[in-house]
Amino acid sequence: MLKQLIKFSLSERFLLVVSAAVIAVWGFYCYQHLPIDAFPDISNTQVQVIVKAPGMTPLEVEQRITNPIEVEVRGIENQTILRSITKYALSVITIDFEDGTDIYWARQQVSERTSQILAGLPEGVEGGLAPITMPLSDVYMFLVEGEGYSKMELRSVLDWVIRPRLLSVDGVADVNSLGGEVRSFHVIPSPEKLAAFNLGLNDIITALEKNNRNAGGDRFTRNNEVILVTTVGQLKGIDDIKGIPVANLSGVPVHMHDVAEVVVGGLTRYGGVTAHGKGEAVEGLVLNRRGANSRKTVESVKEILEEIKPSLPEGVKIIPFYDRSDLITKAVGTVETALMQGVVLVLIVLFLFLFNIRSAISAGIILPLTVLATFIPMYYLGITANLMSLGGIAIAIGILVDSAVVMVENAHGLLSGQKGVDRLRIVWKASKEVSTPILSGVVIIIVSFLPILSLTGIEGKLFRPLAITIVIALASSLLISLTVIPVVSSLIMAGGKSGSNKIMDLLNGIYEPVLRFALTKRWVLVVTALILLLVSLFIGMRTGREFLPYLDEGTLVVQLEKLPRISLEKSMEIDDAIARELMKLPEITGLASRVGSDELRLDPMGLNESDVFFETIPRSEWTVDSIEELQQKIRTVIEKFPGTIYGFTQPIDMRVSEMISGVTSAVAIKLKGDDLEELEQLSKRVESVVGSIEGAVDVARTPLTGQMYLSIRMNHSEMSRLGISVEDINDLVSTAIGGSQPTEIIEGNRRIPIVVRYPEKYRASPAAMANLSLTTVNGVRVYLSDVANITEEDGPVLIERENGKRQVIVEANVMGRDVVGFVDEIRRRIASDVKMPAGFYAEYDGQFANQARASGRFALVVPISLFLIFMILLSTFNSPRQALLILCNVPFAFIGGILLLYFSGMYLSVPASVGFIALLGLAVMNGVVLVNYFNQLRDENPDEDLESIAIRGARRRLRPVLMTAILTVLGLVPLLLASGPGSEVQKPLAVVVTGGTFSSTILTLVLLPTLYVWWERRAQKHGVGVHESGGMHVFSEPD
Repeated sequence: MLKQLIKFSLSERFLLVVSAAVIAVWGFYCYQHLPIDAFPDISNTQVQVIVKAPGMTPLEVEQRITNPIEVEVRGIENQTILRSITKYALSVITIDFEDGTDIYWARQQVSERTSQILAGLPEGVEGGLAPITMPLSDVYMFLVEGEGYSKMELRSVLDWVIRPRLLSVDGVADVNSLGGEVRSFHVIPSPEKLAAFNLGLNDIITALEKNNRNAGGDRFTRNNEVILVTTVGQLKGIDDIKGIPVANLSGVPVHMHDVAEVVVGGLTRYGGVTAHGKGEAVEGLVLNRRGANSRKTVESVKEILEEIKPSLPEGVKIIPFYDRSDLITKAVGTVETALMQGVVLVLIVLFLFLFNIRSAISAGIILPLTVLATFIPMYYLGITANLMSLGGIAIAIGILVDSAVVMVENAHGLLSGQKGVDRLRIVWKASKEVSTPILSGVVIIIVSFLPILSLTGIEGKLFRPLAITIVIALASSLLISLTVIPVVSSLIMAGGKSGSNKIMDLLNGIYEPVLRFALTKRWVLVVTALILLLVSLFIGMRTGREFLPYLDEGTLVVQLEKLPRISLEKSMEIDDAIARELMKLPEITGLASRVGSDELRLDPMGLNESDVFFETIPRSEWTVDSIEELQQKIRTVIEKFPGTIYGFTQPIDMRVSEMISGVTSAVAIKLKGDDLEELEQLSKRVESVVGSIEGAVDVARTPLTGQMYLSIRMNHSEMSRLGISVEDINDLVSTAIGGSQPTEIIEGNRRIPIVVRYPEKYRASPAAMANLSLTTVNGVRVYLSDVANITEEDGPVLIERENGKRQVIVEANVMGRDVVGFVDEIRRRIASDVKMPAGFYAEYDGQFANQARASGRFALVVPISLFLIFMILLSTFNSPRQALLILCNVPFAFIGGILLLYFSGMYLSVPASVGFIALLGLAVMNGVVLVNYFNQLRDENPDEDLESIAIRGARRRLRPVLMTAILTVLGLVPLLLASGPGSEVQKPLAVVVTGGTFSSTILTLVLLPTLYVWWERRAQKHGVGVHESGGMHVFSEPD
């Protein structure tokens, strides 16, 4: 079939040239329309249920909301993890599903299971499913500023002018509003005046509900015209509220202004924002819809914001401070630059080795054609152009040209020194000779990437696009090598006088004596190679391991945690004070601190927790040399504020970590049990152990206790005597202290809530609350202290659960050592130093868990890939001996990869493992070309000595073997030298492949011919021929 394909291509050259042009144009079109993002979509199928329960304590929220919802959703099919966070006034339940589960099916299942519970929630409690977003959804953040405007006014501009316009943008899932106060009307009853008129809070609420409604009176007909009837009774403002009649006493109306004050105020806040050390700010956060093109979304958001500017109140400005498209542009630009540099380097090397511009063009044309052809399936398969998918092409640049190099080099050799020959016939002969090893080699490389395609979890989603694009590119290059390259060679290559290539003459002059020495001293060579292999394996065992290298996103985030019982106002004050000190650092130009929960409750932080986003000057202007040094300067500033715990992360890294394991640190020890007090003591002991281990930084634990509770414990016997129900007291506490929202006023498209709540002085202390009064069925007023005991108690700040079990998490980041070794030491220390109570246990999570999962997957799949490669070699040569001979090159290829990885100071990460897997195919490919040519020479010269055949064949194939190796390495050089965002992930892979290619090439050229002569000579003594069934078995065809 291969020969027919080549023959058809050479006989229909015009058709092939036109087809190549069509592919180039089509590929360019697909590239222009590819969705672009910084990273692949690594989100799993995840559904969140968010319930807002104003005024409820964590324990009450857990009992009345979290537990019932967890019970209902626990049995849903394909569920993997069930997590929940219960805090003051908030419950967030997260359900993770297996990869491949349809998000809409999952949401429907969760919605059906929780609908009854959500419908039966206590009054004032509301909840539902969170928007369909992903960890990379935070794509654009901006501040709304304006001199002379209050934060309430700026928040209203954000909520009612900016947000509705942004929600219309294609790709925007939601716009989160943070900071400022939400405008509302406050009805503040006077307890004394209510008592004077013998009224209660329920009378206020009922009056508001009954006096704020329009009604329809259907229609009537007049003069054959229909006129609709409606009442207009809705409240329009403060004056309308003040004039509402609350009661009628002896024919005299009691109005709202008689018993209450009505003012404009803000809703109870659960979070806030400060910026640049200048006090409170108002922030908008744009969330990208899952599956939408991030860069296109951000561009559309910017366009809408420009359109909005003229309609904003005078002096109000929109100031962006986080733009994901900057990261996308830099990350993709890094790869695109490496791609272009790789192409240029490859073309230069082609010319230097072939020393013929026509031959160099014939081989080099495969690069642009293959790259453009790769974009076509990427476009139709929905693969975005991102750091990993484009990185796959950049990594494979040198590999893609290999098949064309072998094809063109063979034709170049046959044409050299010949004049007046039929070029078409010689190209046909040259193409036939190498078509089978080319096919075999490419198929083997594709098979070697199967372990990467089999990865699951975040590592699979991250590296699968890389493997898929490499496989597509290799398949495209194979097809182009067998069709377009012979056509181009036949059109532009020429015979003639064989010119001397000084580079090859020099290399041959060095290579042949070395090979002759190796053939005569094979034991020295074999023993040396084995020693190198053992040394590299020993070094490999001492190399540290990690999941992913630190990926610099270009934006730094510091997470702060203050004392659990701190108020929102004090928490923001501390954030602002820290910001003022940090703004003195020359590298920092701005920062925004987000404290507490956001409006949508997608980020359920407590009032004591903050995320600080930094803006910095360009890296080239920093006074420090690295991000680590800047972090150290920030540490020095934050440590001036006692009681503040901190940790470093980045926007994407933070969201991805939270999605995977519910934590944001490299290592998390999850302590599980039922008793909160015991968990608290256990976590303190574990925190102390972790903090004492070398390399531990940013050690923190989730505080369970520390929140003060004012418990109002009801005296049921006294309540029974007085005829007061539990609900009477609950209503008093929830409305008088917590506040109630019985209705709202509609102003155009704005909905302004009305809040009923006692004055601050009646709810500011336990003594004041004890004097709140209730009315018995007999009309007798009693104080709250008469029917309840009011005490202050210490209680939980939050309650975390995983798969139905309470847990507390001790987190840590690692500096100066590998994560896996760090976790191994933690395991040993906790096992020896911390005694676990009965029913309590520890689980380990974080980045290292992903590394362990990936390693386990590789350990299972890599042997399968090696077996498949062996079977392909066996089918190719029909000789187990020669198949094993070529496979022997694989472990020796690892020598260079391990040594270069170790001495470059990098750890064995998933990218490095991907590099070793790529070496499986690369190490085999040159061996296939070399052994196939040895067999070919033996077929042509059956009486020639094996050593002579090995020397002649190795000399003849020296150029293509060196070219493919050098081209592979040079294709990776731009990635090795790159310093933009994302280069940290690709460097370990490039380092491993570079080192492995170097050692593999040397051993292919020296060790493989030596072993070939040795093994084949032994086979001849046992009466076995060149190769058991005539050479290239499955892929070969008769002439």
